Amino acid sequence: MSESTEKSTSDVPIGPSSNEDNERDHPDGEVLSLPSFVAGSGTLDQLVDTARDYARAAASDNTLKAYAKDWAHFARWCRLKGTEPLPPSPEMIGLYLADLATGSRPSPALSVSTIDRRLSGLAWNYAQRGFSLDRKNRHIATVLAGIKRKHARPPVQKEAILAEDILAMVATLPYDLRGLRDRAILLVGYAGGLRRSEIVSLDVHKDDTPDSGGWIEIFEKGALLTLNAKTGWREVEIGRGSKDQTCPVHALEQWLHFAKIDFGPVFVGTSRDGNRATETRLNDKHVARLIKRTVLDAGIRSELPEKERLALFSGHSLRAGLASSAEVDERYVQKQLGHASAEMTRRYQRRRDRFRVNLTKAAGL
Repeated sequence: MSESTEKSTSDVPIGPSSNEDNERDHPDGEVLSLPSFVAGSGTLDQLVDTARDYARAAASDNTLKAYAKDWAHFARWCRLKGTEPLPPSPEMIGLYLADLATGSRPSPALSVSTIDRRLSGLAWNYAQRGFSLDRKNRHIATVLAGIKRKHARPPVQKEAILAEDILAMVATLPYDLRGLRDRAILLVGYAGGLRRSEIVSLDVHKDDTPDSGGWIEIFEKGALLTLNAKTGWREVEIGRGSKDQTCPVHALEQWLHFAKIDFGPVFVGTSRDGNRATETRLNDKHVARLIKRTVLDAGIRSELPEKERLALFSGHSLRAGLASSAEVDERYVQKQLGHASAEMTRRYQRRRDRFRVNLTKAAGL
């Protein structure tokens, strides 16, 4: 999924329905349960609950929430059309995709990437309910192919936050507790090429909290982050900077010291007076808001109207900034970002050395 889930007013209002509370509308109630021929017991019931917990952990909370919204929207759409979402009907799903692509008054059409994501959400939901959705069925595949051919556009990339930008952004932050925290978030996120969800999911130690997405270890030469990312576990090395004012490891040490954090989530909220750290882990949306606020305060791209400037930057701007600014071999950037291919890393590079190899001249022209 994309960093920010696209919203469209073409989404019909989703409210409770008499059928939506049925067991079939909740995957856990039908798939992860004891077979009908097995008598329940305390031990088996506990194992069912454990299995459900593991099943929920198979995808991130944000992904599961998006999939739940996809299903609720599709189920509501089906009932408005006088049909039911189960069992899966390729014909109706094809019509649903067409409706999303064209939009229904007064709602605009959804983008191709959002429609594709919606279809993935439906496939996942059907699988959880014991059904198989064949995306290659002609009623689905041909409609989707036509939508892509007619409406597909190059992906809109967020602006990269470059080295001079991140320095200007952290310079706008005060040196109170909140400022120390936000400075550490920006510098660690930038130097590590981290997703915003990876930043806020960090714990001080391994297994500090059930919802941990990784932990940190601080050494003399830098910090080692062990992350449970989309592509599996990976280690991210963040070396110390050339001076304390811009060193991500120093910023992290300062925050942990003055916030008196030695256990649990690394990045947490602060009290209203800003003098005390709470125990509540920050939401990843805080990172996005922090980036946008400091971009404005630092005057980055000040030649543009404020609305356009805000739209240019997001959490992904930190990852794109590292990929674009680090003057090292591409394979090191690829490893830091956790990409499976160099091609994916190149998509993040906004200042690529284009035309370095001139095949036209090499071919004799």
